[in-house]
Amino acid sequence: MAGPVHHESHGGRGTAGFGGPAVLFDITRGGLAGVFGEDRLVTLPATAFPPAAAGTEGARLLQAVGVPAGTLWLREHDTGGLPLVGDVIHVEDVEDAPAGAGAWPVIGWLLNAHLALDPGSGAVHAFDPDEEAVQQLHADVSSLVQVGLLFQRLLEEFSFDDDSDEEAGFERLDREVERVRRETSAVDPLPFQDDETVWSVIGDEIAAGQHFRGDSPGARSLRARSLRG
Repeated sequence: MAGPVHHESHGGRGTAGFGGPAVLFDITRGGLAGVFGEDRLVTLPATAFPPAAAGTEGARLLQAVGVPAGTLWLREHDTGGLPLVGDVIHVEDVEDAPAGAGAWPVIGWLLNAHLALDPGSGAVHAFDPDEEAVQQLHADVSSLVQVGLLFQRLLEEFSFDDDSDEEAGFERLDREVERVRRETSAVDPLPFQDDETVWSVIGDEIAAGQHFRGDSPGARSLRARSLRG
């Protein structure tokens, strides 16, 4: 049986990035490209951000480094730039919406939530249009990229190894998901602050065998099990 998927930390608490203030995780383009390949990394140009956000640490990280496509998707934009929170939801209907949130750029999409960057604090908030709710999901953009890359790497590298004991394979997968939660929460507790965050839901779904795609070892194992009935 194969050992656990290795989740090396791409940095640590208080790492200075791009000559600006400290970021929680030292995410580098080379580090991501070494895992996923250059063609899998998606970025946002500086022109996509409104002036108030373009020079922030989070915006510069998304411009220079990007995210691996898969679990986390960056928002598509047109020549007018990224949509603002006020363009995609009725902010006045969202309970406890932060002041000025309507002017924040929507940088990504995760399950059913719009991900928005607060240019003032650098935090990432998840706006759920169905529940008309908002939750601070990350202390900064580096944390968002870190969780996305850890889950995406798990989905692409994990294998059930054709274990005859299906339960053992899922127990091992559950431990890997818990490793992501634990290592992330040691630096930024927000992504898994409770069972209802978007990342908590995704983690539970991965542990249940969802989100494995294409020709990944996990997807092949699940298809083989399905054919065996």
